Amino acid sequence: MAEPLDAVADWPVDTAAAAIVGPAGIVATHGPLDHAFPLASVTKPLAALAVLVAVEEEAVSLDDPADEELLPGATLRHLLAHASGMAPEKPMRSFPPAVRRVYSNAGIERAAWLVEQAAGMPFADYLREAVLDPLSLDGTSLPGSPARDGVSTVTDLARVAQELLSSTGLLSAPTLADLRTVQFPGLRGVLPGFGGRDPNDWGLGFEVRGTKSPHWTGSTNSPETYGHFGQSGTLIWIDPVARLGLVALTDRDFGDWAKQAWPALADAVLA
Repeated sequence: MAEPLDAVADWPVDTAAAAIVGPAGIVATHGPLDHAFPLASVTKPLAALAVLVAVEEEAVSLDDPADEELLPGATLRHLLAHASGMAPEKPMRSFPPAVRRVYSNAGIERAAWLVEQAAGMPFADYLREAVLDPLSLDGTSLPGSPARDGVSTVTDLARVAQELLSSTGLLSAPTLADLRTVQFPGLRGVLPGFGGRDPNDWGLGFEVRGTKSPHWTGSTNSPETYGHFGQSGTLIWIDPVARLGLVALTDRDFGDWAKQAWPALADAVLA
């Protein structure tokens, strides 16, 4: 299994680290596994896990209103699934809920704010108590926005991938199933970096591959594959059919190089 990651050495980046993950843990690695990388939008899955812990602790509910004044009818579930109608970057209403998949940093920030209010602590502190400490993610922090300012390592994100493949109990089985299930099916929208997709499937804080093509995962990834990539050149995906996950973190922003390199690596891993 080590050979597929050899290709990472040829990526046009200064620093890259990667790991293939199975239910029992890391299968193969490349690069400095404990190097701290800015995650950009790979922060969102970590934030979503914390929100879902809050749901299971009954601090919040997925049916809680997102913001009745700004987004009437939208819920916390809509926010996590980018289906609330919140504009991409500002707390503004762009659509009614469940009409369009609008990828929204502001929506994820609102979801985190709801948890912050319910828990009575900063979201970064709640994230640490709910996710980082239980999974021993010692190299991960959230110094800013829960939508895009996380910092982490391949070692830590490999633990996250393993937890999603073979849970130790961070979340219940029904919640894990909900997380990777398409929410509000049939919504079209823009997949950042790739343009319009119809449908543009999303779970709870995680993108679901579905029928999207081209895509940042491989052509051989199952439609059930879920994960996220970040504009800082980062990715995590879990293929529940193959029972494998992939984490790759780099120090070069997402661009055409990644559109070629990432799917090729995924196909090599799955081969």
